[in-house]
Amino acid sequence: MSQTPNVNVQTFLNEHPFSGFQWLVFGLCFCIVLLDGFDTAAIGYIAPSLIQEWGVTKPALAPVLSAALFGLAAGAISAGPLADRFGRKRLLVVSVLIFGVACLASSFAGSLTELSVLRFVTGLGLGAAMPNAVTLMSEYCPDARRATLTNAMFCGFPLGASLGGFLAAWMIPQWGWRSVLGLGGLAPLALVLMLLLFLPESVRYMVAKGFSVEHIRSVLRRISSAADKATAFVMTEKAHAPTEGSGIGVVLSRSYVVGSVALWVAYFMGLVIFYALINWMPVLFKDGGLDPKTATLISALFPLGGVGAILFGWLMDRFNANRVIAVGYFLTAAAIYAIGHAAGSIGLLVAVVFGAGAIMNTAQSSMPALAAAFYPTRGRATGVAWMLGIGRFGGIAGSFLVAELSARHLDFGSIFAVVAVPGLIAGVALLVKEFVHPEAVGAKPKLADAPGH
Repeated sequence: MSQTPNVNVQTFLNEHPFSGFQWLVFGLCFCIVLLDGFDTAAIGYIAPSLIQEWGVTKPALAPVLSAALFGLAAGAISAGPLADRFGRKRLLVVSVLIFGVACLASSFAGSLTELSVLRFVTGLGLGAAMPNAVTLMSEYCPDARRATLTNAMFCGFPLGASLGGFLAAWMIPQWGWRSVLGLGGLAPLALVLMLLLFLPESVRYMVAKGFSVEHIRSVLRRISSAADKATAFVMTEKAHAPTEGSGIGVVLSRSYVVGSVALWVAYFMGLVIFYALINWMPVLFKDGGLDPKTATLISALFPLGGVGAILFGWLMDRFNANRVIAVGYFLTAAAIYAIGHAAGSIGLLVAVVFGAGAIMNTAQSSMPALAAAFYPTRGRATGVAWMLGIGRFGGIAGSFLVAELSARHLDFGSIFAVVAVPGLIAGVALLVKEFVHPEAVGAKPKLADAPGH
């Protein structure tokens, strides 16, 4: 049987069934994001215990609650360009190792200052892991299912954050708050070994960087034996890619800068909401009259709703993704406002918190897939990472926002009304992106001059 001179790697992924090997990539990336969500949210769930054990005030908690977010921003902004230069897998292994060791060390902290420093280091690893997991997963997906699969993988983040709440409610009364951080450190260290053994490098990255045909073929063979026929590999890009320059140059180029800024604004505003609520809901509900365990359990329902991102992924693969997510943010604003008026009934509060979390986390969890589809391979890791990194400053703002609103003695309903406003801003930002960069659903990709050799 004659060999085919060139194999287009994206066409190859599109034409062959989603294999067990690709599900392995999905599973490993899902675990990374799950643990990322667990470790990111853990500090909010142990906050009431810190107040009680160390005798600190709520405003004094703001630095420790936001320390990881500064690390998340720094980790994401620096790791994206490094991944576009050195590879997705290498950065993933190092980043998971960093946040595992740092989170484990956090369980031995003896003061708020020590805990804040360790949470910052934890954030460096968390921030580097998330965008590279999203990028690697998206680059193993067929075009027609990319948003669905990437969003499904990203559901690990809200599930991990929610799991942290349920485990914290069970573990803290028995073993104390340190046990939550200890678990959050040991699990990533076990995952590092799995990544070293089983996680492949991105096949699109390998083609873009000119890896040998034998190396690329050995990976694609695990998807289908049809790869054995190839003597060279090329790839396609849906969008125009600058012919020269770094990943940063692509993201800030004239072709992409407006869309980049719109993505940054939308993700920033979404994280203002997420971290304002994930960090402060247990405390606010406790102040509203609920016992600590009930407050923690109800708060854990908020990130649990993020599994709806699978539905949004399906919609994004079939309709205009910018508009789909914009509608999600507009509905988020209405739902967050409603939480502030549901405190009188536990049953109603449970329903509204879960509903608000489903809408908000679905919209937010869809953003990495939107960014991954927007950028070409040369700038994809940087584009996704910078959106996540710059957006983390929204998490920092959200953490300090509620502390400031509490210091100004705003009531329960007013705090949630203020927190709802960023949802409106996020939706408008995506409509601006759509206006400047109209999304042509089903557009044919262009051949990129990046053959393997």
